[in-house]
Amino acid sequence: MEISVGHTPDSDDAFMFYGMFTGKVTSSDFTVNHVIEDIEKLNRKATNPELDVTAVSVHACAYIPGYTVLRSGGSFGIGYGPIVTAKKQMTIDEIKKCKIAIPGKMTSAFLLLQLMIGKFDYIEMNFSDIPEAVRNGKVDAGLVIHETQLSYEQEGNVKILDIGKWWDEKTNGLPVPLGINVMKTSLGMDTIHKFDQHLQASIEYGLNNLDDAIDYAMQYSRGKPRELIEKFVKMYVNKITVNMGEKGEEAIKRMFEMAKQKNLVPEFTLSIAIK
Repeated sequence: MEISVGHTPDSDDAFMFYGMFTGKVTSSDFTVNHVIEDIEKLNRKATNPELDVTAVSVHACAYIPGYTVLRSGGSFGIGYGPIVTAKKQMTIDEIKKCKIAIPGKMTSAFLLLQLMIGKFDYIEMNFSDIPEAVRNGKVDAGLVIHETQLSYEQEGNVKILDIGKWWDEKTNGLPVPLGINVMKTSLGMDTIHKFDQHLQASIEYGLNNLDDAIDYAMQYSRGKPRELIEKFVKMYVNKITVNMGEKGEEAIKRMFEMAKQKNLVPEFTLSIAIK
């Protein structure tokens, strides 16, 4: 079966798909054509299902009823997650009055920040442009995702909010739900389960061949040093990435329960693949 698979030009996604896309991990069931797009573009593309499988933000699940969440391939922070940066420290009241650059309205980071501080004034831009927009004063603060969570000091900014720490304390240690992979529900649960296992095998291969998988992921380093990319990958490709388990599933459901209480997402039915 030939299927289309979308992932982001990010090192953690590349690491997960290393085994699959290089032919190190094969499947008699699937031939994969991969499509690379920024996460917010994949989120938007999923609202009118184009790709058979795609990486999306967890937040996007509220708007993509045609997809089922895979148990493998999720990006969950373990006590860490997106941050907000600025040129100087601010109080929480000052932050609430800021214009904050965000990496997209369907990103999980945007939903989590709204859960943390309430609705706020924002401007959307590509996540990689946010640090510079903060530094040059185009915006008051920036919601930072991906490897720029680790490089903000080198970019001349300071951390003013730690969303991962807030979530960890708020939920008594649930992982921070950020990115997942989804598959068209119309393909059937048997096919979904088989691909889920194929992706899990690819992730496990990367973890078992760390140096080679990091070498592959470096093509999406965006000029960042290998040490930083390796640190970032190890943060977001973890045991919950291999299989989200009960904790990952609970974290996703908790985020949407909180969001529905604050009317931040519409009513929808969440579909998660069988164990």
